[in-house]
Amino acid sequence: MKISNQMKAVALAGATLFGHAAFAGDGPDAKAPKQGVWRGEFVISETHIPFNFEYNAKDKDHPVLTLLNGTRRDDFKVTRLGADSIFVKMNTYDAALVAKVETDGKITGEYRSLVPGFRGNALPFSAEYGKNYRFVEKGKEQPTKHNISGKWDLQVFSKAKMPDNVALLKQEGNKLTGVVMSTVGDSRELEGVVQGDEFVLSHFSGPNPRVYKGKINEDGSITGVISSGIYDNTKFEGTKNDKAELPDPYKLTYLKEGYKKLDFTLPDLDGKEVSLSDDKYKGKVVIVEIIGTWCPNCTDQTSFLAPWYKANKDRGVEAIAIGFEQKDDLEYAKYTLGTLKRSTASSMISFSAVLPTKKWHRTSFPR
Repeated sequence: MKISNQMKAVALAGATLFGHAAFAGDGPDAKAPKQGVWRGEFVISETHIPFNFEYNAKDKDHPVLTLLNGTRRDDFKVTRLGADSIFVKMNTYDAALVAKVETDGKITGEYRSLVPGFRGNALPFSAEYGKNYRFVEKGKEQPTKHNISGKWDLQVFSKAKMPDNVALLKQEGNKLTGVVMSTVGDSRELEGVVQGDEFVLSHFSGPNPRVYKGKINEDGSITGVISSGIYDNTKFEGTKNDKAELPDPYKLTYLKEGYKKLDFTLPDLDGKEVSLSDDKYKGKVVIVEIIGTWCPNCTDQTSFLAPWYKANKDRGVEAIAIGFEQKDDLEYAKYTLGTLKRSTASSMISFSAVLPTKKWHRTSFPR
């Protein structure tokens, strides 16, 4: 099996982190994580972001780590490094969990960026076996003062006010689940608890971990802070509103003044120019997908679009994906987008993926 230079570098980075120069996962002194449920925790300054996962090594040659978020399950292949360490590439996301099994059975390590130029970015974490709670152990719950189930208008503030979000929350006793939707995507499934007049939710499914910490105020509103991995904290305010809706997407996407149609000519992963004016697309409905392999909602939508396209491409429908990657480099984009195209989660993408150039996406892309 051929291994790309990129993957060799990735594996070497994981091995180097723990001082191992070679793969040696099956020796007599090898230690592996126990099979079953684990509770992990990232530490960002004073913020702790818990997450849950399962480790399955029934097939010892192909162990799998499954991240758990409510009803959502995301599987990742595990590579053994040395006698006591593991390397877990986050599928299409250019990041990995690199960890060591300690003598007491716990796991310690880092969530590490693998993007060239950003490889110094890392989040430390530790994990304990057999713990299936996220924030509060069973029996240590505090009585709740409110039930915050329902739809919420959510205002998020960074340096300036951002477009309104909509939160969908479901509370059952102390257990809280939900999702936060924005004009550009959603948070994926959140899981957490309500304790007294406070609540907390978290999510980690491969891209940056995230936690929402909030307070339920006397007037029924909510306020709090979102901490997202290695990025800055942002504040939020929420008001319950059963009629809360996101802005009309057809008013958010439109052609710039002076444009009558969307058109472009861009290179695909083989360097061949692809244009919406090509015969392949003439007279057909063309779905133009804006993606990035670093974007969780992009991979979710591609997982839907890829099999849908296969089932409908003979009905006068075409699709094309424009990939905006974290590094503006053709070889890097070939690696990341190529990984996505081959992804089983995306049912093997059979439509074209093209790469925007700096000049093109700076000056020529209609809004």
